[in-house]
Amino acid sequence: MIIAEGLAAWPEDLVNRYRELGYWNGKTLDQYLRESAEHYGDKEAITDGDVRLTYKDLVQLSDGLALNLSKRGFGSGDCLVVQLPNCWEFVALVYACARIGVVPIMALPGHRSNELSYFVDHSQARAIVVPDYIKGFDHQAMAWEVAKRCPTVQDVFVVGEAVSENSVDLRSLIQVPEVAQETQDILDKLRPDSQDVALFLLSGGTTGLPKLIPRSHDDYGYNFRQSSEVCGFDSNTVYLVALPASHNFPLACPGLLGTLYVGGRVVMARSPEPEYCMGLISSERVTVAAAVPAVAQRWMDAKMENPNHDLSSLQVIQVGGAKIAPELARKVRPVLGCVLQQVFGMAEGLLNYTRLDDSDDVICNTQGKPMSPDDEIQIVDELDIRVSDGEMGQLLTRGPYTLRGYYRAPEHNVRSFTSDGWYRTGDVVRWDASGNLVVEGRTKDLINRAGEKISAEEVENLLYRLPSVAQAAAIALPDKRYGERNCAVVVLREGCDGLTLSEIRAAMEEFGVAKYKFPDQLEIMESLPTTNVGKIDKSLLRKQLTSPESPTQA
Repeated sequence: MIIAEGLAAWPEDLVNRYRELGYWNGKTLDQYLRESAEHYGDKEAITDGDVRLTYKDLVQLSDGLALNLSKRGFGSGDCLVVQLPNCWEFVALVYACARIGVVPIMALPGHRSNELSYFVDHSQARAIVVPDYIKGFDHQAMAWEVAKRCPTVQDVFVVGEAVSENSVDLRSLIQVPEVAQETQDILDKLRPDSQDVALFLLSGGTTGLPKLIPRSHDDYGYNFRQSSEVCGFDSNTVYLVALPASHNFPLACPGLLGTLYVGGRVVMARSPEPEYCMGLISSERVTVAAAVPAVAQRWMDAKMENPNHDLSSLQVIQVGGAKIAPELARKVRPVLGCVLQQVFGMAEGLLNYTRLDDSDDVICNTQGKPMSPDDEIQIVDELDIRVSDGEMGQLLTRGPYTLRGYYRAPEHNVRSFTSDGWYRTGDVVRWDASGNLVVEGRTKDLINRAGEKISAEEVENLLYRLPSVAQAAAIALPDKRYGERNCAVVVLREGCDGLTLSEIRAAMEEFGVAKYKFPDQLEIMESLPTTNVGKIDKSLLRKQLTSPESPTQA
């Protein structure tokens, strides 16, 4: 399949403008690494447990992997579904793919066969890349289950110790090439164009399964370059990747790509668990970490419980993925001893940051300013008419790193983009007096659980697969730990004896659904409230379930 056939093209005048301004500089993602290696060759680039790789090591290993992938027939426009934990092999794979034009689809470790099958079918991916096991779950077996259903899949690549005979050990392909110059000549001929798709990120999935977000080498390179400048990253930065590296936030905001661009060091963490991460911050002298609000809260709780944790190296904690409550934000500096930087953005593009020298009031109560001088923003009402300054409205945006359309989703694109290319983010925002954005909520039916965006529609469709469910609604309710929790509200069919939360979770596991989408709470009602046009009234449901007289959760 030719990827370009499913893409929304950038207008030529904007392409020329972004090139003239230097936002798009014609480089592919791997070229940034090569330039860093020229300046910082023997400096440590990646720390992953006992594995420590220099910039020179990372270039050679990613080149070796690129060469071996090309020998197996992978080339420009071929897609791989990548589902790996935070590990050095993930980083090598991203750069190897960029070297020869292979396009990784950034699946999350929590995804299961339901999601992976969709990604493969939608992209006609030729391979799936997985670990052998995570927390006892057999990802390799799942990948083969998907491969048997999806005829385009030719290979299952595995990272781990338990690689089956029919799989390919990815580590065996990550080798330093024997003839360096010959390898360079071969790979240089395979390098893609900078306007080609570098990777596919995943949307929050507000309607069903996630949409694929095409990010080109040009726009994604600008994404992490400009982020690095705004966030003050330099060669002294030691960046902790505690969130899943396939997320846009830890990948390129500025993330691991931004850190390696400026010659810093990336420390891979296999989990965001407080004791583990605080140990890494101390031993590796981490200077910057990224977290969602729920993780930041747990880190602060752990620090207060054990003040002896040495976090003296930590200068900045970036918090994004969901809005952090002001009262929690105000605790960051006194508890963790570092500056809080709020990050509000989306995998589709637009990024806003509070600046490191902003006042505490701005840092704690706003979500910052756009990072690029060419980020365009409109705040509009339901009729797309601009609201007055300070008023709430829906956020629309365009810019040099914001997509023009989801991949192979023409009907969805009609709803998500205006005719002149403005992206409807689904966020309700306002400008405050300091010129920073304040996020007030969402227009889309989305549950933001600890930074993971869950489509209410997808959860409802799964609930309707249960024979006992007559009506279903999935809604977001406030939660101290997760920010929002996933509450399933159902009406049972006549004659049904009952339904429990554990039964729903067991069914969803059988359906092959990612666990973070499982409902946290179940409410059973005799009927669901409706609007005057007959739709389920979720606003009223939320009010009912957050009032003192709300039903008891099941």
